Amino acid sequence: MSKGSVYETAYRGDFNQVKVKIDSDKSLIETADDNGRLLIHWASLGGNENLVDFLIDLGSPVDPVDDTNSSPITLAASSGRYNVVKLLIDKGANVNHKTYRGQTPLHYASSKGHKEIVKLLIDSDARINEVDVLGATPLHRAAAQGRSNIVELLLQNPVINTDICDSTGCTALHLACEEDREAVACMLVKAGASVSIKNKENKTPLDLCSTKLKKMLCDIVE
Repeated sequence: MSKGSVYETAYRGDFNQVKVKIDSDKSLIETADDNGRLLIHWASLGGNENLVDFLIDLGSPVDPVDDTNSSPITLAASSGRYNVVKLLIDKGANVNHKTYRGQTPLHYASSKGHKEIVKLLIDSDARINEVDVLGATPLHRAAAQGRSNIVELLLQNPVINTDICDSTGCTALHLACEEDREAVACMLVKAGASVSIKNKENKTPLDLCSTKLKKMLCDIVE
């Protein structure tokens, strides 16, 4: 993205400047940059909901994809742009859209710790147990990062499956134990996550724990 380009302007949220350029050339709305991104991608990434709304009103697609197969809602969810995510959902964006890596907006919001966006996506029918190309769910992502507030929110959902194994055979609890995420690990075990599932290296979550965390988890199980 070249400095001073219309894409840079959309990212910065300079509404009037973008409007002037579009007024003189309507085709800019559906013209992609070198990364396959349209103006709506950059406006969404920058959190500029008024500009996103304006672009959609002028006929911009809501779910165009860039060279990673990311749609505007993917970028907005990843960068913590709640108002844009809400607007895009209201405009019919696909909350379960997947990148080439199989990651949904919920994967990104969970990994980055954007709690309000996670809640919004779940309330908008985001699939909570969706797996990416590595078999990881949003719960795997949040657990590995130690996002206890996100894990708590995900666990409140009645359809959550705590024991899905990723491509290495690890559950979210394996990852929490391996990274010594104490609060998350305890939360998962209290929610019924298994301490005895073995990953592809034949290790249970307890095998990956620090001594302190192992004792904490064993106390919960007992």
